Amino acid sequence: MSVLTWLYIVNAVLLIVHEIDSAYWHEWKLFKLPGGISFFLVLHLPLVFLILWGLVQLQQITPAGYVISMILAAVGIFAFTIHMIFIAKGNREFKTPLSIALLIATLGISIIQAWLTITAMQA
Repeated sequence: MSVLTWLYIVNAVLLIVHEIDSAYWHEWKLFKLPGGISFFLVLHLPLVFLILWGLVQLQQITPAGYVISMILAAVGIFAFTIHMIFIAKGNREFKTPLSIALLIATLGISIIQAWLTITAMQA
């Protein structure tokens, strides 16, 4: 398995665990999503499917795999950025040491994953 595939797996795990943390913090309220926890969970069904499908595509070295890898990396960078903005605005959510560690780790892995994905696409 390539380094890129391993990074994809690590990033997927970090983002999925972050989403578990998001359920604890009622993230749907931060983003003003309707439907509460029920809608939040249903929304994650296709997202987790897409993450897993993207892993298979990346392992098979398809263009779709690279696209999903870039999307996953972008989502990781976005997750870190938006939550830091929420924290800077005084929101109390996602301020535990583990919540912050997950976000920082996601940012670092996402940046490396994006760089390796771009490099692989150019090869």
